[in-house]
Amino acid sequence: MKSLCFFLVLLTGTISLSQKRTNPQQPAIMKASSETNITTVDRPKLVVGIVVDQMRYDYLTRFYDRYSNGGFKRLMKDGFSATNNHYNFVPTYTAPGHASIYTGTTPADHGIIGNNWYDKFIDKTIYNADDENAIPIGTSSDEGKMSPRKLLSSTVTDELELFTQGRAKVIGISIKDRGAILPAGHAADAAYWFRGGDEGAFITSDFYMQELPKWVKDFNESNPASKYLKKWETLYPIDSYIASGLDLNDFERAPRGKETATFPYDLKELAPSNGDYNLIKSTPYGNSIVADFAIEALDSESMGKDDITDFLAVSFSSTDYVGHQYGVNSVEIEDTYLRLDQDLARLLDALDQKVGNGEYTVFLTADHGAVNVPAYLQEKRFSAGYFDERTFVKEMDSLITNQFSASGLIKNVSNDQIFFDQSVLKSNGVDAGELQEYLAAQIRNYPGVNKAFTRDALVSGSFTTGMAALVQKGFHHQRSGDVVFVLDPGVIVYSAKGSTHGSPQSYDTHVPLLFYGKGINKGSTNDRTHITDIAPTISSLLGISFPNSATGNPIGKVLK
Repeated sequence: MKSLCFFLVLLTGTISLSQKRTNPQQPAIMKASSETNITTVDRPKLVVGIVVDQMRYDYLTRFYDRYSNGGFKRLMKDGFSATNNHYNFVPTYTAPGHASIYTGTTPADHGIIGNNWYDKFIDKTIYNADDENAIPIGTSSDEGKMSPRKLLSSTVTDELELFTQGRAKVIGISIKDRGAILPAGHAADAAYWFRGGDEGAFITSDFYMQELPKWVKDFNESNPASKYLKKWETLYPIDSYIASGLDLNDFERAPRGKETATFPYDLKELAPSNGDYNLIKSTPYGNSIVADFAIEALDSESMGKDDITDFLAVSFSSTDYVGHQYGVNSVEIEDTYLRLDQDLARLLDALDQKVGNGEYTVFLTADHGAVNVPAYLQEKRFSAGYFDERTFVKEMDSLITNQFSASGLIKNVSNDQIFFDQSVLKSNGVDAGELQEYLAAQIRNYPGVNKAFTRDALVSGSFTTGMAALVQKGFHHQRSGDVVFVLDPGVIVYSAKGSTHGSPQSYDTHVPLLFYGKGINKGSTNDRTHITDIAPTISSLLGISFPNSATGNPIGKVLK
């Protein structure tokens, strides 16, 4: 049973899913008045938020000619496209990205500073959605011990629940737990994520409910994942994939049990060596099963069936797994997007049939982009490379040990942040400010490093432009470290095969932003917009409060 109100509200209550429709009339925030010229808000019956994990903006344009008319092209042609949309903070990772899309603010406020981060108060690395007090539902695995309790700000989905007194239905769905949980927010009816291994099922936690609904049990019992353990071949003849590099190259990581990262992939044969049903996550079929489940949720939860706006948050995560393994320039990534286009078309068709064309609103964006494989860039004579973080930490530790005559000053290095051991500083009489300044100066001269910033500067300063502003917006005064550094463009901490993300460079910050459906203008803009503008735009569309820490602005050109 979900909590009606989240941690910021002192009084809590519960409401069953069957009780959520006892009042058929959605409370109106505006009444018609000829004197004041205020009109009733004409809300969509359903908002569908779609996040595509690791989708660079140029995937819309690179593969455009090969998309069908019913998926990406439909959203682009009949909706509104913000072509210059960026993340306005670092790090550009999955959890901070999803949190920022739905809260309308950055990690400086919502507190999700990484997928994992070092918690200096308990001397432990923690996961963004991990909750040791949560009870898994639908599985006995600890993968079900998740909740949004580490998210400090409200989401647009939370505000919809508060506005409708809990009568709106809000559901988050993804392969990844964080892709379902953070968008759904604190007050959601449900968040479901995929458990691979030997289960191949969608699960949740008791933060939302005490047991899975019958429709979810039925879906899982039908063994939906089994049909996707099949041969992955290219959707079209492989020699037609001219928007990608050669299928056989030195820049991709093959699955265990396969000598080369080349088509075809016999998933049933490879599954035992690659986590059984976990293998589906790293194929286009992970997106397909999410689309299957989302369409089933529309029917079984009667979403968008009355005048109370519902919200379905869907995150397609397999694009990220494929990108990490095969890279930006791979045939695998192109094929994954061509197949995702088909799944999007299926979902939009289902919305037309079950909610009604013109009765729903969709937005589509991404939680971050990705860099081309640096080894590939080097072959093309770009300035790019790999950063040896272990050697870097050893050298920096040695420098400050000699300078301050104390060892053990560095406690943790993660997410390009350095945390000091405050007890060691205190016992050796080391001034934290001096240590920050000295270490940042040394880091700035280190090969592969672009910038370095101190905690004192980020806490006390006010940066409005440039990389410093991006770093500051991603810096949380309690959760972040003592020195933050940024690597050169094209330089990453990763293996020589596959790709990653996390930087303030445009290949990581520039992502699609499409709006479509009720209340949305047709058109486009190349004005710079930010990921934090999405939640305020949807809030304005619905006539509800902005999320409580929102710093973005509605994109006026989007709304009718």
